[in-house]
Amino acid sequence: MYWNARMECMPKDELRKHQFRELKTLVYRLYSFNNFYRGRMKEQGVHPDDIQSLEDIRKLPFMHKQDLRDNYPTKMFTSSREEVVRYHVSSGTTGKPTLVGYTAQDIDFWTDSLARALTSIGIGTGDVVQVSYGYGLFTGGLGLHYGAERVGATVLPASVGNTERQLELMIDLDVTAIACTPSYMIHMGEVAKKLGIDFQRDTKLRKAILGAEPWSEGMRKHIEDNLGIEAYDIYGTSELSGPMFMECEERNGIHVWGDVAIVEIIDPETEEPVPDGEVGELVITVLKKEAMPMIRYRIRDLTYALEEKCECGRTSTRIGRISGRTDDMLIIRGINVFPSQVEHTLMNIPEVGEQFMIILDRKGALDVMTVQVELSPEHFSDKMADMMAIKKRIDSDMKKYLNISVNVELMDPGSLPRFEGKAKRVVDKRVF
Repeated sequence: MYWNARMECMPKDELRKHQFRELKTLVYRLYSFNNFYRGRMKEQGVHPDDIQSLEDIRKLPFMHKQDLRDNYPTKMFTSSREEVVRYHVSSGTTGKPTLVGYTAQDIDFWTDSLARALTSIGIGTGDVVQVSYGYGLFTGGLGLHYGAERVGATVLPASVGNTERQLELMIDLDVTAIACTPSYMIHMGEVAKKLGIDFQRDTKLRKAILGAEPWSEGMRKHIEDNLGIEAYDIYGTSELSGPMFMECEERNGIHVWGDVAIVEIIDPETEEPVPDGEVGELVITVLKKEAMPMIRYRIRDLTYALEEKCECGRTSTRIGRISGRTDDMLIIRGINVFPSQVEHTLMNIPEVGEQFMIILDRKGALDVMTVQVELSPEHFSDKMADMMAIKKRIDSDMKKYLNISVNVELMDPGSLPRFEGKAKRVVDKRVF
């Protein structure tokens, strides 16, 4: 099944011509109307007239997450405030978030991208889709919600948490597909088992759209074997718009729609392209965005490209499962967290010393983040009330700046390990 057969199955040479036309238009628009991009292109020594072929995209400068922070909130926008109909926000490393704006057309093309993705796995009219990603500032919930409605499915906007109630609604409303993190899917399975619910016997669920955190083929097999459903990998970041690209029913790579985005895979050290099939850093240029276009955005995710035509008939580039990161970003229950973000938050609390440690683990199927914090000697106290007040302050600030609840453990001064050279701040006990 195709949502837009003409674009999805366009011959490769024709698709490349289309991409070049879109790229040329985008570069001229940014150079003409955005001070940031014009300045960055001049620094690189490139003018829009220099883009004479699709390969000339390599002449353009890379974009980085730091660019979004440095230009917070709206200096990278190319649309007026009156044209922006929505903001989404993700966490930043120093308290400041990453802000993304959308025009009405941006929302439409994002929705259309997800409609293609859902159609490619057979979801449409007659399906009931339970969206168990977070709603609000996070892009996951609303993205899947709009996409499912566009293909004619009925949407159950369950968001996250209250798992027993979610299972009850799944049964009562004949839910056929769910969108959530893979760890939450496993957790739902565990809760269902305790309640005596058998997914194959008691529900109509047949497909799961899983993403927003790292997961493996082993985890896919575990989910499918235990729940009797098909699990599909979905990909996106808030900077690109949100979740946009997904596996088809062949499940041989994630389709990145060629009329929407250009994919590059580079060596993170040399910044040169790597051969097809070789793992490197994912770089994406989004061709369609109005409010905040992204050219050659270095996502920091490691993957590989598959250029041959998929068995499903679609011709766009596919990318393999994300195998890691080139930076220190952590993904906890679908939320991006940086150790430097934790450090910045702690260093603004006077009672805290200089040493901390982040422990990542799993409780059942859900990620748990514990932050061990040394207190400064002058603020360490035997009084329980004093310690509880400090812990409450740290809990509150972590929730405020990380957008996630963490376990805080107060440690005696000098009790955490010291390191020669680079400190080891993260211990990850999770198994993906």
